[in-house]
Amino acid sequence: MVSLKQLVKNPLKAFGTKAEKSFQPEVFDSHVMTTYGRFPLALTRGAGCRVWDDQANEYLDFVAGIATCTLGHAHPVMVEAVTQQIQKLHHVSNLYYIPEQGALAQWLTEHSCTDRVFFCNSGAEANEAAIKLARKYAHTQLDIAEPVIITANASFHGRTLATITATGQPKYQKNFSPLVPGFHYVQFNDIEALESAIASLNAEGPRVAAILLEALQGEGGVNPGNVQYFQRVRELCDQHKILLIIDEVQVGMGRTGKLWGYEHLGIEPDVITVAKGLGGGVPIGAMLCKASCDVLQPGDHASTYGGNPFVCGVALAVCQTVESEQLMANANARGQQLRQGLLKLVDTYPNLFEQVRGWGLINGFVLKPDAPLKSLDILKAATNQGLLLVPAGPNVVRFVPPLIVSSAEVNEALEKLSKALATIS
Repeated sequence: MVSLKQLVKNPLKAFGTKAEKSFQPEVFDSHVMTTYGRFPLALTRGAGCRVWDDQANEYLDFVAGIATCTLGHAHPVMVEAVTQQIQKLHHVSNLYYIPEQGALAQWLTEHSCTDRVFFCNSGAEANEAAIKLARKYAHTQLDIAEPVIITANASFHGRTLATITATGQPKYQKNFSPLVPGFHYVQFNDIEALESAIASLNAEGPRVAAILLEALQGEGGVNPGNVQYFQRVRELCDQHKILLIIDEVQVGMGRTGKLWGYEHLGIEPDVITVAKGLGGGVPIGAMLCKASCDVLQPGDHASTYGGNPFVCGVALAVCQTVESEQLMANANARGQQLRQGLLKLVDTYPNLFEQVRGWGLINGFVLKPDAPLKSLDILKAATNQGLLLVPAGPNVVRFVPPLIVSSAEVNEALEKLSKALATIS
C-alpha cells in the first residue's frame, strides 16, 4: 500500500514502475478532451509555494491553481485533515445531517454578514445556486414574472450555460447559444450606466431581481471595485428591493488581505458566492445568504457531493488556519511588497507596462494596449526562469500565490520575472 508520506514525497515513484515512465503528452492528448490550452509542463509534486515537474525541474508557483491553493501544496494542516477525515467518513447523502458541514457553515456565517449556507462543488455551481435563489425570490417575494439579473461587462461567473450567460464576455459565449434569458450587462464601476439600466428595465414595473458583481474582477483583468460605486449600488438595491450578490469565488477567503472582498467596499451583500480558496484545492463551493432572502425549500436545489464530510472537514481546517496563522495580514504585507516590486519594473520598462492593480495577493501587471508583447509572452519567459504565472486576458499578467508566501519568495519571484523580461524585452 502507498503511504501518504511516500505520495507527498514522490507521487510518480510511489505508484510503482509503470508510473515512473516519462510522461507522454501525446498519450494524454489522445485520451483527454482538449478543452484547455495547456503549457508543456507535467507537474507531479508540490511543497509550500513550489512545484516540480516530471523532469525534476522546480518552479515557484504564483498561480496556486488559479487562486485556489490557499495554504500552498502539501501543507501539514491539510495533510492531517485529509488523513483524519478519509479514515472516518468521506461521503454520505445530504438526506442526513453532516456535522462537518454544520461546523463549516457556522464558521462561514460567523465570519461574514450572512446567516445560511448552501454547499456545492465549484464557483460556477455557487453562482448557479445564487441565480436560482434570486429568481425564486423575484417570483415569490416581488411578484416578478420574468426576472432580470444585471451583471457587468468583463465579468466572469462560471462555465455552465447560466453562468456563461451571466459572464459579460462574449468570447466565453460564442457557439453556445441559445443562452439563458434574463441577464443584462452594464459597465463595471459605472454608476450612471447601472442607474439607467434599472430605470429602463423597470419602466413598466419591477423586473430587476438581482445585481451580480465581483468585488474585484479577476478574469476580466484584475479590476478592483470602486468604493463609491458599490455603496451606491447598495443604496439602489435597498431602494428597489433588489438582491445584491457578490461573487467572491476568486477573491474570497483572505486573498485580498481581508476575508471577503466586499469588506474593502464598505457594504454588506445579501448573497455571497465562494469556492476556489475555500477548500485550499479540494473541490467545494458555497452560496451564503442572509436569512431575509433564504427562500429555497426542500426540493428546490441540491448537490450530490455538495458539503460532504470530506470536503467540509478539510475546508474547515483551511478556514481555521487562515485565521490562526494570520494569513490575511501576510496577504496584505506580501501584496504590498509585490506591488512595489512590480512598480519598479513599470519604471524599467515604460514601453511595456502602464500600471499595477489589485488587493492583497491578487495583483495584475497591466501591459500597455500597444505593447509589443502580450501576457502569454511574459508567462512563457517567466516559466523558463522557473516562475509560474497566469494571464487575466491578453494584456494582464496575474499574480495569485498561496497566502503562505514569504517575503523571500516574493523577492525571488520579482527577480525571476526581471530576468524573464530581460530575455524578451
